[in-house]
Order: sequence, then C-alpha cells, then structure tokens
Amino acid sequence: MVGAGMTKFKEHFDLGIKELVPMAVSEMAASVDKGLDRSDIEAAWFGELTTSDGFPAGILADSCGLLDIPVTRVENACATGNDAVRNAMYAVASGIVDVALVVGADKVRESSSRSTFWEWAALTRDVAWDYPLGLVAPANFALHAARYLHESGATREHMAMVAVKNHRHALTNPKAQLRFEITVEQVLRAPTVVEPFGLYDCTPQSDGAAAVLLVSEEVADRYTDRPVWVRGVGLGLDRVMHQHKQDMTSFPPTVKAARAAYAMAGIGPADIDVAEVHDCFSAVELISYEDLGFCDRFGAAALVESGATTFEGSRPVNLSGGLKAKGHPPGATGVSQNVELFEQLRGDAHNQLDTPTYALAHNIGGPTAVSAVTILSTEKD
Repeated sequence: MVGAGMTKFKEHFDLGIKELVPMAVSEMAASVDKGLDRSDIEAAWFGELTTSDGFPAGILADSCGLLDIPVTRVENACATGNDAVRNAMYAVASGIVDVALVVGADKVRESSSRSTFWEWAALTRDVAWDYPLGLVAPANFALHAARYLHESGATREHMAMVAVKNHRHALTNPKAQLRFEITVEQVLRAPTVVEPFGLYDCTPQSDGAAAVLLVSEEVADRYTDRPVWVRGVGLGLDRVMHQHKQDMTSFPPTVKAARAAYAMAGIGPADIDVAEVHDCFSAVELISYEDLGFCDRFGAAALVESGATTFEGSRPVNLSGGLKAKGHPPGATGVSQNVELFEQLRGDAHNQLDTPTYALAHNIGGPTAVSAVTILSTEKD
C-alpha cells in the first residue's frame, strides 16, 4: 500500500458519488511520496453497497479518467470495503497487475431506505410464513447484543464506554462526522432505538468515499521508500437466518476471517498494535474484541474497563472514532479503515502512536453473516 486518501464522512447533500469518488482518489494520489501517473493504474476495484447515482463501475471510470482499465464493483454488505481490498490484493499478488486502485463509496443519506435496508432485512424472513421479520440493522444486531449481555455479564455501561471512547478519539480526526464528546450518563439516558441500543450506541448515517493504492513489491520503490505491507486478508461467511444461528454471542464470520488473516500474516492477535474494528453498534465492538482474539470469551467488559482499547492503552481500537463517530458509508468504511491504518503505520495519523508495527481492519455485516479482516504492517515479513 503506497497511497491512501478519503473525503470527510458527513451528510454530503451537496455532493454525489460522482464528486466524492474523484475527491478521495485525488487525495490518495497526492499522498504517494514520489507521485502517481494515473496511466500507471492497471485495474480498479470499487466497493459500493447501493447508490442513487447510477452505474458504480462506470462512475469510477468516468469521474476519475480511468476509461481504459477494467473496473470491478464489489458488494459484500458492510464487509464491502475490506473485501474490495482483498480482491485487489489477490490481483496484485497473482502478478496479473502491478498497480491496483481500491475505492469505496456510498451515499446513505440519499439512498432509498427500502433498497438499502429493507431488502437486506428481508433476508431474515420467516421461512414458514415467508414474510420479512423487520430486522433492519439496529434490530438485527440488538438480538445479538441482548443475548451477549445476558450471558457475558457485560452491561449497558460497558457498551456506553465503547461509545464514549470512540467519540473522544474522533475529536482530533478532521474527517470524522461526530466530533464531540459524550458521557456514559448521556449514552444511558438517550432515547431508545431498539433495546438495548440507545441513540448514542448507533452509528450515524453517512456519505463519503475512500481510496488506497496497492502495488507489487517489484514496483513499490517507484512510488515510495516507506510502503505499508498487506500481510494478511481473510473473508468469513456464516448463516444468514437468525433461527439457524447456533450462538448469538459471537460472530463466526469474524472468527473465520481473523483466523485466515492471522495465518497468512504469520502472526497472532497479541501482535496487533492498533485496530479499526466494526462498531456499527457499541456491543458489536465488545463482541468483536473476543472474536478477533483480543481477549478471552466474555472478557470484553474487563478489557474496555481497563482502558486498554483507548489511545493511551496497550491495544488501541478505533482511533479514527470508529463507525460510531467517524461515520459509516458502508462501501467506504473498510477502505477508510485502511486509510487510517496506513497513516498510522507511516507516522502521519491524527492520533499517532509510537512506532506501531501491525494493524488490523475489520468489518462485519449482512446480517452478521459476512466478515472481512485485513492486516497491515511496516514489515514485509
């Protein structure tokens, strides 16, 4: 990875996908130390969940002047962004291309809620009666959260600690959507969205775009003397229907994706210095700590209580503000996590740690049936 850039995540009512995508690509190109001639780009992968703005692959090609290369759209629910990175990485690793562009973008604030959320929720239809159960995103994840609180001993206060932490991390992020602090008391007193989630447990609806450039080892020195290495990727799938899920307190796709990424990277969870973890709802971050191996089963409450996942802690998580405060345009989210970690590993981040070596990006979605994990490092092997 030799370049990365993104737009602000916010309600971009004045901009469409056609404007946001070239903004992210231009910032990515400007970050390439030795410069980028766009004619070097041999292929592109565009992660995009849904749009009201036309044909996604064509929009990327047209708006960014990339009409002579193949552009592939990737869609894998909220794992879309990191899955787009995975697809481009395999293309580069295979030797088919040396320079690959990855872009993610979405306009949630202007997309049809029916096409974005209701058709997705209809995947959870009751097979006996064949009607949608209405498990839109908050209700879907609330089923997991309620069971997790029941079995783990974690409380709503622990969920609130996650939200408070991520809002504090977002304060210094100029690209974050919600740059203000909140308290545990505010989280607990907020209006209920669906039990056990209050307003401040939920990610905002967001618009935005992000881009990274992946190149082969053979050409990396044309672009920078300080590349970030993609050391591991993983994609995990599991059951879609909630009535088929065997354990509502864990996300098996994350376990599978993490296992594959760690194995490819040749490391374990203890080696990760910083992570961007999918926190579409506060309890999801808690569960994901365990699924990613950052703590033992039902150990997430103690981990967040200890302060380990804060900027000052031993295993910082979501220094960008996470989905909770940075924002969550689904197609862009995973790519933006890689932007954050690319800057962190190169020493250019807004919340800069001391010499991190390994970083992990994680998404889960669809509904809780797919997960993608990417591991980046300053070390080649």
